[in-house]
Amino acid sequence: MPKPPATTVAVDGREVRVSSPDRVVYEATDRTPAVTKLAVCQYVATVGPVMMRSIGLRPTAMERWPDGWREGMRLAVGPQDRDADGFYQKRLPKGAPDFVETVRITFPSGRPADELCPTEPAALVWAAQMGALTFHPWPVRRPDVDHPDELRIDLDPQPGTSFADAQRVADVTRELLAELGLRGYPKTSGNRGVHIYVRIQPRWSFDEVRHAAIGLGRELERRDGGVTTAWWKEERGTRLFLDYNQNLRDRTIAGAWSLRARPGAPVSTPMSWAGLADVRDPRDFNLLTVPDYAADGDPWADMDEQAYSLEPLLDLWANLPGGELNWPPDYPKQPGEPPRVQPSKKVADHWDEQGNRIEK
Repeated sequence: MPKPPATTVAVDGREVRVSSPDRVVYEATDRTPAVTKLAVCQYVATVGPVMMRSIGLRPTAMERWPDGWREGMRLAVGPQDRDADGFYQKRLPKGAPDFVETVRITFPSGRPADELCPTEPAALVWAAQMGALTFHPWPVRRPDVDHPDELRIDLDPQPGTSFADAQRVADVTRELLAELGLRGYPKTSGNRGVHIYVRIQPRWSFDEVRHAAIGLGRELERRDGGVTTAWWKEERGTRLFLDYNQNLRDRTIAGAWSLRARPGAPVSTPMSWAGLADVRDPRDFNLLTVPDYAADGDPWADMDEQAYSLEPLLDLWANLPGGELNWPPDYPKQPGEPPRVQPSKKVADHWDEQGNRIEK
């Protein structure tokens, strides 16, 4: 059977070519019909202008699912994981149109890369045509890619917790930020979690922003027993994990208005605080419903009007007990970092006071 002919999607005066437009990207669910590749590209074209407010000029990794997404499919955990169905595209592939721009970034290893840097909605539609469902923007903007302008608070539900728990903790976070003179902007994660962004002055390093997130997390732990900053899953229990390491270099979370690789084509959807409190099921915000929701106004429209200081959160980091926490395993061992071994497997005599293994 011959392939269906390619078509185009119009966005801001450009026509972006879409091949295999009838390919099913999301299968039908009891809540939503099947979603084609053309429908994905049309969604991105529709929300592209509002998405650009949050993703524009940012280095952006593409989470690509070239054959669509199905239950049971797996996202690659690294460049050598060649049997996975989806993968992160961190370098712009060859053959991109001239209007698709890049920005040079440096990974924690020191290796550089030219990553997608959206400057217009058409670049996002082109990425969707390449199989990108979720956009993962860095918390920096061109031309200063070494100083974040966003603190990102990732409230990640653990087994035994729910979206309602994330809503409750998000509201405690809102109150804490307000007490410190900061304003947070929430969004659904597209699954059970909540993300909160704070626009900050681009004066601090990635490591300092991470410490600010730890300080915030520790104060939240004091205020709500349902929050934890414990790195090891065995220590989290039935609490929401505040993933402080998401603020490090080359660590990203799903961008605002992005689709997620989940049943029913859910969207990571920006909210007002009142709107977040009213959500009963985050799956209600999906490819079919979000265009009308976005047409009613962007809840994050005024985010860039004020950039805040990190000092109140860095004060929490400096003054609350606890010290350094674990870094991701692909980072070098850091001064003061606890041992990189599960607590249940730790043998005290094998580690010194700085968390370094003692060679016997």
